[in-house]
Amino acid sequence: MKRSIAMWVVVSALAMSGVATAGTAPASAATAASASSGDTCMDHAQSQADMTGCAMKSLDAADKELNQVYQQVLRKYAKDTVFIAKLKTAQKAWLAFRDAELAARYPDNDKSNYGSVYPMCADNELEGLTRKRIEELRGWLKGTQEGDVCAGSYQANS
Repeated sequence: MKRSIAMWVVVSALAMSGVATAGTAPASAATAASASSGDTCMDHAQSQADMTGCAMKSLDAADKELNQVYQQVLRKYAKDTVFIAKLKTAQKAWLAFRDAELAARYPDNDKSNYGSVYPMCADNELEGLTRKRIEELRGWLKGTQEGDVCAGSYQANS
């Protein structure tokens, strides 16, 4: 059973990336990452429900990390009230974008038309978008080198 699930994940990842068949939509970043990252939860999944549970756990972990990084940025820049207001606006806009992006990826109002894999696929897509946002937010934590004329609101590293 494990071997058939592992094979299904590999074949699905190849098919979704366009490697296995021409004209196939590319896989989300999260789907490709979970298929190749040695995700131990997915390695032990025995059913679609197990795989959906794994995707949910991964999304929950990404959401938790996003909130932690966002709070760190808010604390680091707390004295810059103009920046904080604009970051909060940007974060609200990103949340709307994330939801709209998922709706565009799976536009059918009846999600059951996507089959029993839909919750897993949706969580994988949301995780991929969330991980991209985490990296964007980390830019404010990492800062930039002194003299970067395009740094904008990024603080210069000492």
